[in-house]
Order: sequence, then structure tokens, then C-alpha cells
Amino acid sequence: MLRRLLELLAGDPQADRAVPPTGFTARLTLLTSGAMAFLAVFALALSLATGRLADRWSDELAKTSTLRISAPADQMQAQTDAAIVVLQSTPGVAQARALSADEQRELLAPWFGPDLPVESLPVPQLIEVIEEGDGFDATGLRARLQAEVPGAILDDHTRWREPLVEAANRLRLLGIVSMLLIAGATGAMITLAANAALAANAQVIRVMRLVGARDIYIARAFVRRFTLRALIGAAAGTLAGTLAVLLLPRADAAGGFLTGLGFQGAHWLWPLVIPALAALVAFVATRQAALRTLKEQS
Repeated sequence: MLRRLLELLAGDPQADRAVPPTGFTARLTLLTSGAMAFLAVFALALSLATGRLADRWSDELAKTSTLRISAPADQMQAQTDAAIVVLQSTPGVAQARALSADEQRELLAPWFGPDLPVESLPVPQLIEVIEEGDGFDATGLRARLQAEVPGAILDDHTRWREPLVEAANRLRLLGIVSMLLIAGATGAMITLAANAALAANAQVIRVMRLVGARDIYIARAFVRRFTLRALIGAAAGTLAGTLAVLLLPRADAAGGFLTGLGFQGAHWLWPLVIPALAALVAFVATRQAALRTLKEQS
């Protein structure tokens, strides 16, 4: 395998004469592979980012719940204390803590601004519930709360977590499908370019056959030239795409998903795979196109 790869890279000057070094087929191959590699970088970044997003949402929401208490002002503190006692005695609850007025104001700030007078408004009291182990029995806890704290409503975040994680997983699937479509489009364009080059050099190919050149010998020259063009174009497109991703805003807590589309950690190595995959696609597409066209011309 290594010897064949070295032979492909080294090439044969005599066979290379059958392939035009310049022209619209060369430009088409370079441009197509470069543009598709650029798009593939963003498709890869989208797929990896949504994967991280799905894992983060699942981890952050899976072990937390919220208890909301709506009661008259003179009963709010008593019901809050009673709810915390119930929660602390519930198996699977690691911690139960009533949020302060400042914390609730911070939660409502994105919708009502930072100056919301929480103390003077009938805002429900929120209690943060952190689970441990396998979690608690939500049905049983709701029954206890209904009996002992009538104004308490338990939200275990299931109705929020599942749609968000499902949406993130679908975005990740969309990124993978996009990369497959990009690979298919690259192969189709390179096949068209190879067919055009073969048709344009039909007379040269005919002469080479007359002097004893076999079809596999001629096809190898086309495969080498187009594979190297795709590799060079994809490398340039990958570099441009990676630099563009590098310029995206950094991920932060305030920016959320839209500022976390870049690569993180070892994921920065993944774009290096794109030029190699582009060369592989070009190799397969050109070889099939060359052998088929040469067979038709014989």
C-alpha cells in the first residue's frame, strides 16, 4: 500500500503528458475541492459544537429541578420552610436551597431588565433542588408537596431538557449529513472535470495506446493529477475555513450556543482529516471515471 502511494505521488512524466497541467479542469478541481473543504470545516464545527451542547444541556438539567411556591405574602416564608423540610427528607435529594431575591432578579433580568423590584412584586419563590444518585421519585414528591405545601409546583426540567437535547442531536445529524453531501458533490464535480479532461485528450490517449500504453497506465496519470489537485485545493480551503472558525466569538455563559460554534481542545485536529478525505474522494471518483471513459473510447 505504501509503495503504491509513493508511486502515485511520484508519477510518471510520460503518462502525465496525457493530463493537461492547466486549463479549466485544473481550475475547476482546485476551486471545487477548496470551496467544499471550506464548507466542510463549518459543517464539522457545527456537528461537534451541537454534540457538546447536547451533552452540556443533558448534564446540567438532568440533576437539577426547581420548586416554585406561589402563596400569599404572609404565608410565603412558612411554605418555603415547609417545602425545604420535605425536600431534605426525600431520598435522592442532595440539596435544597431557596433562591435569594438577587438571584431571582438575575434570572428575570433578560426579560424584565436588571432593575426589576422583585420584593414588591408577587413573584413566586424558587427553590433549587439538586439530585444525587438515581434522583428522586418525582410522582411521590409531588404527592407529598400537594399534601403539605399546597402552593408548591415541582418542575423536574424534563419538558425543557428533552426537546433541547433532541434539537441539538438533530443539528448534529444535520452537520453529518451536510458533510456527506459535500463529499458527494465534490466527487461529482471531480468526475465531470476528469471526464472533460479525458475527452479533450482523446487524441493523445489514442497515440499512447498505439505505442503500447495500457488503460490502467493512462488512468493512473489522471488519478494522480486530479488527486493532487483535490488535495492542494482542499488543504487551502481547510486552512481558510479553520481561520474563519478561529475568528468566531469565543464561547461564554452569556453568549450561549451562537458563541460556541468553534472547535475546542483536541477537536482542532479534526480539520486535518478533510484534505485527506477530499483526496480519497478524488482518487475514487477519478479512477472510476477514467477507467469507464477509457473503456468507452476503446
